[in-house]
Amino acid sequence: MKQYNVTGMSCAACSARVEKAVSALDGVTACSVSLLMGSMGVEGTASETAVIAAVEAAGYGASVKGSAAAESSTAASQADADALVDHETPKLKRRLIASLGFLMALMYVSMGHTMWNWPLPAFFEGNPVAVGLLQLLLSAVVMVINQKFFISGFKGLVKGAPNMDTLVAMGSAASFGYSVYALFAMTGAQAAGDAAHAAHYLHEFYFESAAMILTLITVGKMLEARSKGKTTDALKSLMKLSPKTAILLVDGQEIETPIEQVRTGDVFVVRPGEHIPVDGQVLEGDSAVDESALTGESIPVDKAVGSTVSAATTNQSGYLRCRATRVGQDTTLSQIIRMVSDAAATKAPIAKIADKVSGVFVPVVLTIAAITVLGWLLCGETIGFALARGISVLVISCPCALGLATPVAIMVGNGVGAQNGILFKTAASLETTGKSQIVVLDKTGTLTNGSPQVTDVQPVDGVSAEELLGVAYALEAKSEHPLAKAIISHGREKGLSPVAVEGFQAVSGNGLTARLGESTLRGGNFAYLSQYARMDTQIRTAADELAAQGKTPLFFSRDEQLLGIIAVADTLKPDSQQAVAEMKNMGIRVVMLTGDNCRTAEAIGRQAGVDEVIADVLPQGKEAVVRHLQASGQVAMVGNGINDAPALTRADMGIAIGAGTDVAIDAADVVLMNSRLSDVTAAIRLSRATLRNIRQNLFWAFCYNVIGIPLAAGVFIGLLGWKLNPMFGAAAMSLSSFCVVSNALRLNLIDIHSARKDRKIKPAKEVEPMEKTMKIEGMMCGHCSGCVKKVLEELPQVVEAVVSHETGTAVITLNAPVDDALLKKTVEDQGYTVIG
Repeated sequence: MKQYNVTGMSCAACSARVEKAVSALDGVTACSVSLLMGSMGVEGTASETAVIAAVEAAGYGASVKGSAAAESSTAASQADADALVDHETPKLKRRLIASLGFLMALMYVSMGHTMWNWPLPAFFEGNPVAVGLLQLLLSAVVMVINQKFFISGFKGLVKGAPNMDTLVAMGSAASFGYSVYALFAMTGAQAAGDAAHAAHYLHEFYFESAAMILTLITVGKMLEARSKGKTTDALKSLMKLSPKTAILLVDGQEIETPIEQVRTGDVFVVRPGEHIPVDGQVLEGDSAVDESALTGESIPVDKAVGSTVSAATTNQSGYLRCRATRVGQDTTLSQIIRMVSDAAATKAPIAKIADKVSGVFVPVVLTIAAITVLGWLLCGETIGFALARGISVLVISCPCALGLATPVAIMVGNGVGAQNGILFKTAASLETTGKSQIVVLDKTGTLTNGSPQVTDVQPVDGVSAEELLGVAYALEAKSEHPLAKAIISHGREKGLSPVAVEGFQAVSGNGLTARLGESTLRGGNFAYLSQYARMDTQIRTAADELAAQGKTPLFFSRDEQLLGIIAVADTLKPDSQQAVAEMKNMGIRVVMLTGDNCRTAEAIGRQAGVDEVIADVLPQGKEAVVRHLQASGQVAMVGNGINDAPALTRADMGIAIGAGTDVAIDAADVVLMNSRLSDVTAAIRLSRATLRNIRQNLFWAFCYNVIGIPLAAGVFIGLLGWKLNPMFGAAAMSLSSFCVVSNALRLNLIDIHSARKDRKIKPAKEVEPMEKTMKIEGMMCGHCSGCVKKVLEELPQVVEAVVSHETGTAVITLNAPVDDALLKKTVEDQGYTVIG
């Protein structure tokens, strides 16, 4: 998506006009304009020149973001930061102060002197024309101070693109124009010697309304600009984190270097208390690094040789020497900033209604105002009365509230997410995540830690736990197997040192053997060890119990004596059970999806408390399972590996958890910087809160206009006697946008990790799976079963195939009807016979 800066937009009608103009260009496949950010994202093949020309033809200005090809990452970041600086509020503040000074003088004359006989210099006594001329001059000064409304408003009207400024300018101009007419009529009456009639015209002046409208709208604009500036605070704080220099190590000398000159492969050093300048890998040193700025996690992370470090994190305790791996726009910080900015430039689906209304809002309001004036004139009212009603309609109408209802909430929601390590790639993903009815969790690395750990050490009678662990440590120290690493890590935690063994040998698929002095040490699975050591019923029962809990029992012996069992398992993350419970409390159905065997998967599923376990699923089968579940409701898939990418893409919402792989992150709609499963529930809460906030904003914006416009037109005068002064209409308009933006800022106050206010949503509907059972001859072993399972699950209609060579069957779960002949051919092409 190509990003552009757009200038001159003042309301939702403006952004709708720009979007319509650019979308009409050949080669543009998608266009999204953000009034809040003053930016536009364009997808397609249209040239930059054509896009800018289309925007300018619509009456606005445009430029390409970061158009200088050689622009450095720091300069680009600085440009983005400058774009977020609130330049508008100081300008509006100066305009407001000047306007208020002249308005107070005008109100003293128009209201104080005319209605309450407040004193004026003797020159004005008995001279109503002089009083009228003074009001004209004071109101004209206020109009000149706020000339931007007139320039922008009438420019849009001439180009056929009226906007909010058009409504304000026409309302103020109409008040001023009618007052000038009344002043001329007063002059004529005074010239004719009719002093009483001339004095009467003082009550026909609307000079104060013309000035008050402009001043009150400026008040609203200033409050709105100030609040809008706060909505980007999270993004601005991220940009401020970017370090300006790095200490490079060149020929043994430490040299302070501007960050834009750091290149991949450079070696840099970081002392305690300093920010890490770029992403890198630790070459020397140990330290604790505060990564809260990127992940929201307040506990420092220990770093050692080989660990990765990220730009903008803080080195807390030790000296680190690192090699730069990602610099400039490729650092984690830059990617986060880009993701948050891109999300702000997109539009949520819920905004479509407001966009459609905003596109026709101003012309409709102008028409209503004209009908209002004509209607009251036809009813016999005076020109002044009818004009006051029409002006009230113009100035109370507010397309800005409609246009800001969604983007301000999206911006604040994205900022809150970024501060907590939750990154939504688009506005649509922020809206949709909270609608998830089914959450599918990958097992390894998502529910579990992703690395095996020792869970049980069970020595036989007469053998101590230390003796068993010592033999296991000595034997496994030379192995590269993941299960061996778990025992080695556990041994180190216990303070053991491995004893040197001789004749180490790995027996493929079974275990290990080595000599220690005159003894032979062995370790491995039950089938291997039972050949060399006696296994009694008690040991077998213990092993079965451990296996039933999803653990892998490893047996160890010395010569022919069994020493005991050490169980290893990929354990649940500390917060997995709570996160699953919170999802279920939200009314979400939780499904665990894994390629592991059923026994292990069921054990982990029971511990985690999920609603359903689907095991023995190949990577391509995961995508089919997600597709089947989508028939029941909105599906969010949570994963972290390459094998999860197809399912993440297929799901209504893909969530990549933790560091994850680049493939998984690219395929996902939401990226969680931490490996906490509780961040999934936090993302759902934040999405729901943002969507609720958007609905509140839209309800306020629609109701305000639906009630305010009829009230201003005088519909309720005959029923309730309610009549709206144009000045009060302007005040209401100025506050409407401020209220919408202020409501969005409340999102900063929510605790997205608290489950106190969780509510259940409409549950996913139950869809009965279609099943078929095939009778197959010729399968002789587990390899045969695996081969048949693989080819069946490659069919798009097959969700899962449970194949057994022992029973000679394949039980197939389908997400769509499939011809029996196709199933038969698929199996028989592998050399097996389908008999039914």
